[in-house]
Amino acid sequence: MDETNEKQVSSQKKANSNGNDKVKVGSGKPDFVRAMVAEDMKTGKWGGRVHTRFPPEPNGYLHIGHAKSICLNFGIAAEFGGKCNLRFDDTNPVKEEEEYIRSIIEDVKWLGFDWGDRLCFGSDYFEQMYEWAEQLVKAGKAYVCDLNAEETREYRGTLTRPGEESPYRNRSVEENLDLFRRMRGGEFSDGSRTLRAKIDMASDNLNMRDPVMYRILHAAHPRTGDKWCIYPMYDWAHGLEDSIEGVTHSICTLEFENHRPLYDWFLDELGVYHPQQIEFARLNLSYTVMSKRKLLQLVEEGYVKGWDDPRLPTISGMRRRGYSPASIRNFCGRIGVNKFNSTVDIALLEHCVREDLNKSSPRVMSVLRPLKVIIDNYPQGQVEELKAINNPEDASAGMRKVPFFRELYIEQGDFMEEPPKKFYRLAPGREVRLRYAYYITCTEAIKDADGNIAELHCTYDPATRGGDSPDGRKVKATLHWVSAAHALPAEVWLYEHLFTKENPDDAAEGEDFKSNLNRNSLEVLTGCKVEPSLEGAAPLSRYQFERMGYFCVDPDSLEKRGLIFNRTATLRDTWAKIQKQQQSR
Repeated sequence: MDETNEKQVSSQKKANSNGNDKVKVGSGKPDFVRAMVAEDMKTGKWGGRVHTRFPPEPNGYLHIGHAKSICLNFGIAAEFGGKCNLRFDDTNPVKEEEEYIRSIIEDVKWLGFDWGDRLCFGSDYFEQMYEWAEQLVKAGKAYVCDLNAEETREYRGTLTRPGEESPYRNRSVEENLDLFRRMRGGEFSDGSRTLRAKIDMASDNLNMRDPVMYRILHAAHPRTGDKWCIYPMYDWAHGLEDSIEGVTHSICTLEFENHRPLYDWFLDELGVYHPQQIEFARLNLSYTVMSKRKLLQLVEEGYVKGWDDPRLPTISGMRRRGYSPASIRNFCGRIGVNKFNSTVDIALLEHCVREDLNKSSPRVMSVLRPLKVIIDNYPQGQVEELKAINNPEDASAGMRKVPFFRELYIEQGDFMEEPPKKFYRLAPGREVRLRYAYYITCTEAIKDADGNIAELHCTYDPATRGGDSPDGRKVKATLHWVSAAHALPAEVWLYEHLFTKENPDDAAEGEDFKSNLNRNSLEVLTGCKVEPSLEGAAPLSRYQFERMGYFCVDPDSLEKRGLIFNRTATLRDTWAKIQKQQQSR
């Protein structure tokens, strides 16, 4: 292998790496959560410990909102010399699957974070949770209720109407203990009984109105199988899991703020270790839905091609599209952590992607909508190898060789038979530069039977090899190209926003968010041509197609089918333009 090819391979490896070896710690943007942790470290509140956790429920794939939480929890642990657990809150066997567990583990690793030996599951604590539930029953703080789900909701009351006590609320401790044990033993049907905490049916906080702790569910669990037929509710399990694991800072999104008094009540009544809960605003992104329920609907109803569809905000979808871990981490760092809900412009995420890929992606030439060019005065059968820059942002990436031949492909959009005033690219009688190659002049345009331009005939100036003219004459356009004899066939998938509105939930009366789906969110181009250096490109390899944008090799790209590329991002940076306009005001 010669020196230029060695540098090209090195450049590709650098660009295609996950970036996990460059995860920075101690660089988190200052925010109120970090300030609280820093104060606790200063006062020695937790004995100098910082122990966080990322606690996903395995009922779907992770998305960019989860990435924010991952970066926050793992980032704080790293910055303060602490630990972070990856814990699955797997308390609902009906919605949880092993597939989701595997995908979550893969996504967190891909983002660049490591939980060491602290992979935890809520289901590992089912026996301890049950014993604590019996403790509350024996203390007269929990009871078995025979109301069904609809009746329970009715008795609960509303924000303006206090709840009513269940007719089963004052059962004796002995009866409650007997019924609860029989619930565990499988004597009763699904939904026929629940275990509820005895708190306050008149509380202003609806979560404190005798919440359900256990429900009967005769369903196999992904990890415990058929061992259990009663399962803990999330509100009962959540704080207990943190307590068992010795978490110091239980960092949650804002919707759990009203649940905190309930978690506190459970922990205080049991007299067990009590972590500190801190709430922050979840991430909302324009032109995107972040609800796992809605994402599941899009997947199951066939609006997208699976959880890893590049149009989705899932981490697996972004990985497939070509987003780098570093770009996602950088985005999460830039948006910061707040106490109020807001929507972030998706242009900022795309800016972070371009910013990272511009530094790391090898440049290559591709033609997505080919138009053949024949250089009539170029020697028949001659092939030249011209030097091309791999990455102008990285001098160490070196050069590569691209073959030049008398028959080429350029983009259809780079030629116009009757060009308007400000069109500087190729036209009859006009001279342009071919990137890294020669000046060419169009002499004739050949049309097919339908009147469409089928091929161009040109001449070249041999003295302009490398793209410069020795006589100092200038041209106004430089075109990319590929050799027709050496080009590889490819299929390219172009993506737009999945929704037409910034807020997809803003739908007309009687319609839902799916009415705002963008029917043109995917365009598949066949017959594309790419330069031969891309032969054997590994799945998920990222490149900048010169003048066309950033692209990634799709995992389904197989030799028998040819290369398939997903467009990661265009070269146009909307966010940078917005920032420039704001700075000029």
